[in-house]
Amino acid sequence: MNDPIPTPDIEDFDSDPLSQRNEDIFARRELLRVGHVPESGRIVGRDQEISAVEDLLRPAAFGEPPKNAIVYGKTGTGKSLVSKHVTGRARAIATRNNAKFGAAYVDCDQCDTQTRVARSLAQQVQQQSSKNISVPDIGIGASEYFKYLWSMLEELDVFIAIVDEIDKLGDDEVLFKLSRAEESGKTSCYVGVLAISNKIEYYERLNERVKSSLQEAELVFHPYDANQLISILENRRDAFKPNVLQSGVIPRVAALAAREHGDARKAIEILYSAGELAAKNGDAQVTEEHVDAAQDYADVSRFQELIRGSTPHSKYALFALAYLTKIRIGDAFSTGEIYRVYEQVCDSEGADALSRQRVLELLKEWAFSDITENKYTGGGKGQGSYREHTLLREADMVIETVFEQASTKRDILAELQE
Repeated sequence: MNDPIPTPDIEDFDSDPLSQRNEDIFARRELLRVGHVPESGRIVGRDQEISAVEDLLRPAAFGEPPKNAIVYGKTGTGKSLVSKHVTGRARAIATRNNAKFGAAYVDCDQCDTQTRVARSLAQQVQQQSSKNISVPDIGIGASEYFKYLWSMLEELDVFIAIVDEIDKLGDDEVLFKLSRAEESGKTSCYVGVLAISNKIEYYERLNERVKSSLQEAELVFHPYDANQLISILENRRDAFKPNVLQSGVIPRVAALAAREHGDARKAIEILYSAGELAAKNGDAQVTEEHVDAAQDYADVSRFQELIRGSTPHSKYALFALAYLTKIRIGDAFSTGEIYRVYEQVCDSEGADALSRQRVLELLKEWAFSDITENKYTGGGKGQGSYREHTLLREADMVIETVFEQASTKRDILAELQE
């Protein structure tokens, strides 16, 4: 079989652009990776939150039943970081105490079905297991993957499952099965769940049987303030070489991120991008101008990724608002106006339209992400009050991102204009 990625014979390695490594800016890039879990001394401004998670997992460090929790907070408030950090410490202490402790982390933004979550959990536990079991990548469903998981958990005393962005799943079955595993006789291992969500209302959507089986604590992570963000970034200053960052860079990044709801992840991304930009330009220092340029790029990229990662009907509802914003004078539109365009988009895409109430909920979710805003307004005599929605981003960018294939976009726009 031919190698799909051949390794060529390079005659002059020194002249190949890939061999030209710019080492004038960065010293330890890994410190600026968003998924990097730093040592304790680099975690800033989350002392109370760390203590709360420690209380949940302390029994597990001694091989005893942990508590479950639903962890809330906006993006970049340290939910995943703290959950991973405390779980890792608990596992280290459990090892010292001769307790068999297993753990797994699943991001439901990537594993967005029950089957994918179950497969990821089983495969991660398999890597920690002494059993000679091979968990297949394809060909079986969620129930079979859970059977693999229960089987391997039998050699553990405690298992902690961190399920991030749990609200991205379409049902409650994963939480139900994990929280009921011991009670239902699936395993004798104590199973604890840290379910992480960006949506404060997530718990209210849960089925009553899931609420009953979870018996969870609720932890809320509040946004970082500007001073905390400065401390976070200062603790990662050694990602750069000495004297590379100009004095105003970290305060500038922190101010921008604090304005965006105290998002530490965004602050780290901007700082890293500013360094990348300086390195690409061959500059000796990272300046505030690099920061501003990186911020502009990050805004567009994050916004587009947010749209691309949303559900089809969320996209259709947002597209309807963007279309009205583009073709109409004015910037606020009623739910009814948006819904009529949304129905046309669904028809064009061959999709069954959701109810008007469900579309309203989808529009509220976009408002939660600061993509739109909505408010009640009086409709004049005899019309009563109704909800109006306003797009806070460029309509053209929304339209381009929702339907990135030019032909699809042209077809839908043509049908709407008929």
